[in-house]
Amino acid sequence: MKQPAINWPEAIKPLLKKYKNAKHPLESKNRYQLLVMVVLSAQTTDAIVNTIAPELFKAFPDMQALSNATPELLFPYIAKVRSFRQKATRLIAMAQEIKTNSRIPLEMDELVELPGIGRKSANVIRRESKQKPEGVVVDLHVVRVATRLGIVTTDKPEKMEEQLMETLPEEQWDAGMSMSFLGREICRPQPECPICPMKKVCAYYNKWKVVKKR
Repeated sequence: MKQPAINWPEAIKPLLKKYKNAKHPLESKNRYQLLVMVVLSAQTTDAIVNTIAPELFKAFPDMQALSNATPELLFPYIAKVRSFRQKATRLIAMAQEIKTNSRIPLEMDELVELPGIGRKSANVIRRESKQKPEGVVVDLHVVRVATRLGIVTTDKPEKMEEQLMETLPEEQWDAGMSMSFLGREICRPQPECPICPMKKVCAYYNKWKVVKKR
């Protein structure tokens, strides 16, 4: 059966209500820590990053300390994350560019210029810093959830963000992070559909065929 027409700004409200103001799972204590942890979390679980963070930040408490380090000095602290050598190099390069915590940018165009920071990471940093959204967070959980819901017709993150921004008004752009929370808690690879607040409009649950845009 073909997916019916859905008023997504209305349909997404239960999800936004459920996760309103929910803090990102990365347990950062300031913007410097958040920036570093976001870089480390690429292709690595937030839980692993949270585990290594205390010792890492004890050794490198701020951007200035990190800027004076070498990638090799970081290795023992971040060896549990995927691609840690590459991430260490990026973190040092980023720290040497920013130099101090007070110079950490919050503008989207400046954030995405930093080594290791793409739009997803920049959107997370801006959200947790209480900035007005300039995009939609699209992580691996959002890719799964948005595709299952049928709110998008692509599985490519950049195109997915564009479609979500076109479909939802700006004041609902936190729906990306809400979908991420849903993907972590309910819409897992093996989803718990009966308890999902979005099941009434979910293409996966209702076995609707999503028609892709030309």
